[in-house]
Amino acid sequence: MGIVKTVAVIGLGRVGLPLALSFADRGYRVIGVEKQSATVDSIRSGAMPFHETGTQELLERVLPSGRLECTTRVADAASADHIVLTLGTPALAHIEIDISDIRRVLDELLPLLREGQTLILRSTVAPGTTEWLAGYLEQRRGFAIGEDVFVAHVPERIAENHFLEEIASLPCIVGGVGEGSAARAGDLFECFGTEIVHTSPVQAELAKIWTNILRYTHFAVPNLLMMNCEQYGANVFEVIDLINHDYPRGGMAQPGLTAGTCLRKDFAFSEERSSAPGMLLAVSRVHESLPLFLVEGLKRRTGGTLRGRKVAVLGLSFKRDSDDVRDSLSFKLMRLLERELAHVARHDPHVPEQSEPLETALAGADAVIVATNHSAFDGVLRQVPSEALVVDPWNMTGSGQVFAYASELAVA
Repeated sequence: MGIVKTVAVIGLGRVGLPLALSFADRGYRVIGVEKQSATVDSIRSGAMPFHETGTQELLERVLPSGRLECTTRVADAASADHIVLTLGTPALAHIEIDISDIRRVLDELLPLLREGQTLILRSTVAPGTTEWLAGYLEQRRGFAIGEDVFVAHVPERIAENHFLEEIASLPCIVGGVGEGSAARAGDLFECFGTEIVHTSPVQAELAKIWTNILRYTHFAVPNLLMMNCEQYGANVFEVIDLINHDYPRGGMAQPGLTAGTCLRKDFAFSEERSSAPGMLLAVSRVHESLPLFLVEGLKRRTGGTLRGRKVAVLGLSFKRDSDDVRDSLSFKLMRLLERELAHVARHDPHVPEQSEPLETALAGADAVIVATNHSAFDGVLRQVPSEALVVDPWNMTGSGQVFAYASELAVA
């Protein structure tokens, strides 16, 4: 592994913890820093604080090696050769990115940094942030970036529940501030055995945010089509089949409640300084309109009111077979239903602490909304009351209809 001996990962969330475990599994001594003491306690006890495929087994393998040390103190990271920041960068209310966590950590590290260290931004950041970080170190410590200390952006583009697979297969983009920084960061990530693609920091930043913007836009089109089909009494799934059937320029995706903290947030990294303001806001608005679209569709089919009716919402997490509820549209959907004075039941097998049993949620339901396309919901139609209205934008039931009564649907 060359000159690299110790890696600090600051932020042990869904990006940072799997990365820290993977570094430790490949022989590095890792210092994991997390301000939430409950998370640190969970890791030390050998329990993953969230689900990520294969990482529980990885944690159990790494802990006995002694190569992973967890702490709540940012200062402890200063002893590492490489310091990787995997901190949250939420969007503020006014289409502005909040980098206060990054700045707070930098301020704690500044008096402790020494020549030869590398700082790597793994967080999703707006264009120009890596150069800002480098300038911050130059301005406040007088370091020559690329000579005294090294700064790079190595964006994380891994899909949730696919970390262990994709950290060892996806090309690794490295945007270093100067050749020295690019080389140091590339050397660190070479341990995963994938292609290292060198570029400028701003191009690395743009590649990450536009990867997510592309997906967010791609999924907005079928959702807008679904709402358009409702206007004209058409079947969205049949229209998509017509678009894609043996057509070389098809490729329309399926509709669904597309959300999650990455997709819902990342357009703001471009939008805050956009040359075409409003375009990506419109994409976001399509997705954000879906909960209301489903509620209004329910009302039209139930006599114009949901007052006193029981509505079961299946799925709380934003993604299939995940326990991640960050920025899930299910909660917006439930709030809208409650404002219609409906009785809302909820079930998600991956989020039991916020759920009730499936049988309880479905019992006596006037309507059932499949909000998340969990594999556990395959065949759920067999358990739905025959008189219930089924709302299924994902087509998980295989009915081929967004709105249909259970009694009308064939159950294989």
